[in-house]
Amino acid sequence: MPNRRFADGEVVMGRWPGSVLYYEVQVTSYDDVSHLYTVKYKDGTELALKESDIRSQSSFKHRKSQSSSSSPSRRSTSRSRSRSPGRPAKGRRRSSSQSREHKDDKKKTIQETNLALLKPSENNTRRYNGEPDSTERNDTSCIILEQKLKPDLEIERVLEQYSLRSREEEKKKEEIYSEKKIFETIKTIEKASSKTKELEFGGRIGTFMLIFFLPATVFYLLLMCKQDDPSLTNFPPPLPALESLWEARVFGVFLLWFFLQALFSLLPIGKVVEGLPLSNGRKLQYRINGFYAFILTATAIGTLLYFQFELHYLYDHFMQFAVSAAAFSMVLSIYLYIRSLKAPEEELAPGGNSGYLVYDFFTGHELNPRIGSFDLKYFCELRPGLIGWVVINLAMLLAEMKIHNQSMPSLSMILVNSFQLLYVVDALWNEEAILTTMDITHDGFGFMLAFGDLVWVPFVYSLQAFYLVGHPTVISWPVAAAITILNCIGYYIFRSANSQKNNFRRNPADPKLAYLKFIPTATGKGLLVTGWWGFVRHPNYLGDIIMALAWSLPCGFNHILPYFYVIYFICLLIHREARDEHHCKQKYGLAWEREAQVAPPALRLQDGRRDGIGRRSEGAQLSPPIPFHPPILEAVSA
Repeated sequence: MPNRRFADGEVVMGRWPGSVLYYEVQVTSYDDVSHLYTVKYKDGTELALKESDIRSQSSFKHRKSQSSSSSPSRRSTSRSRSRSPGRPAKGRRRSSSQSREHKDDKKKTIQETNLALLKPSENNTRRYNGEPDSTERNDTSCIILEQKLKPDLEIERVLEQYSLRSREEEKKKEEIYSEKKIFETIKTIEKASSKTKELEFGGRIGTFMLIFFLPATVFYLLLMCKQDDPSLTNFPPPLPALESLWEARVFGVFLLWFFLQALFSLLPIGKVVEGLPLSNGRKLQYRINGFYAFILTATAIGTLLYFQFELHYLYDHFMQFAVSAAAFSMVLSIYLYIRSLKAPEEELAPGGNSGYLVYDFFTGHELNPRIGSFDLKYFCELRPGLIGWVVINLAMLLAEMKIHNQSMPSLSMILVNSFQLLYVVDALWNEEAILTTMDITHDGFGFMLAFGDLVWVPFVYSLQAFYLVGHPTVISWPVAAAITILNCIGYYIFRSANSQKNNFRRNPADPKLAYLKFIPTATGKGLLVTGWWGFVRHPNYLGDIIMALAWSLPCGFNHILPYFYVIYFICLLIHREARDEHHCKQKYGLAWEREAQVAPPALRLQDGRRDGIGRRSEGAQLSPPIPFHPPILEAVSA
């Protein structure tokens, strides 16, 4: 095993990935397995560098040119003779020496320029660490500088080709040159997978308690909805007998539903797209056919109703279905953790690799567990739970009509079903957008997502419809119209904000998005500061909250239970705000602090991850944290 050259805390010069420039960094850690140094730039950016990309500060002192010419007079004579078209053959050797001198002088000039860039003056302190003087407009000016700089690189390549060196030195220079093709190949730079140091959700104790608290919350909400008086004072609700919570037939129906949706997802319909690059640079493929699966499911449900299948069976055994889903999610989580123990290091989730069993079991140890081409996390994210939510709502609507002997459902039930159906159809229609969310790109697939996708979403999000079956609420048409307008406003904000972000993510150079402004960051990504993203810090969540309120208002104001989703969602955003504020401040440094000053403070409750621009466009260059940003280095990714 090679010896370690640099110690933790040592200040050295690190080469910025994809460039030829070195910047002052501090060594924070060293991985004995991958032999990579984790270094921290002055703006807070952390990257993993090879030892060959790190040099001591003393090696950047100015050196004298090591020309083979013995005196200035001889160099002058060599240059004058090189201009003569009839110089003798002997002069060719001198012209070769002259070329080497010219190249050394050029290298010295470049080195002096680089060293000057590393010393920020008092006037450019705000621009240091990735913070520009002004907000950049979304354009493609980076191409112009690329065309200007490329000939210089070619000239230097020619000079390298005709210089007189030993073969060993020439081979070394060739390897260095191959690493410097920064304008020919754009690669995604990701930090190598390492141990999770900062634990969330209360660490080991917090995640252990959540494994029991989350199922208990679901069962409590469902039991309360069954009560004639579901007020908070009526606590605790009477507990049913344990044997009544389990039925093998119900569990069989749940398994049939799960595997039916899996079958629909495997059908060769719909386009195949690539996800974001993984830490090893590989991109996984995903088949986008969620909307087709929804159409097939609706056809199957319609067929069952045509043959007079009683769908309210789901209402009669609702608690048993919830228990079956919880048991299945626990078994699935155990399987996911066991298989993750054999997963390669680069396939582990960055947030679920702490080494603590309970914590990694809860947050998810493996990032993208797959059985062949079948992605378990991606499938569970939208299919069985989200489509199941709509089926449960329909079952509640039919149960209301049967229990109360109604020829048609109540206006409140129609509003709840319509609003939530629109939300689910929108998610399935825009299924591809989920590939850039934190659930897919960052969080592993463990108990948190398995329980959330299979239990929390279908059984908690359908709480309003379940509540209305036992507690019918009559609303007038003007009230229904006002609630509908409120839901439309929330949906418009939600959809337009997401579309604006996703379009910018896919093609930041689109002329239709030229009006958008952003703040460049040291990571090569950009923070939107105009449009919806300049109005609030996460407008799609603002639309989510408005829609959640519209879903609860048809239930009236007799009890707070139907408003659980709104309260939960606001608490979730407060937690994410704190979580993402910490994450983005580490990731973007001063650029994030400047972005925080742009968003109105009164509307900063929303989640701060407006950088949904997680993927670089073709030709975009990763921006190093330097005092001066050429246009090519300010090309923002998407």
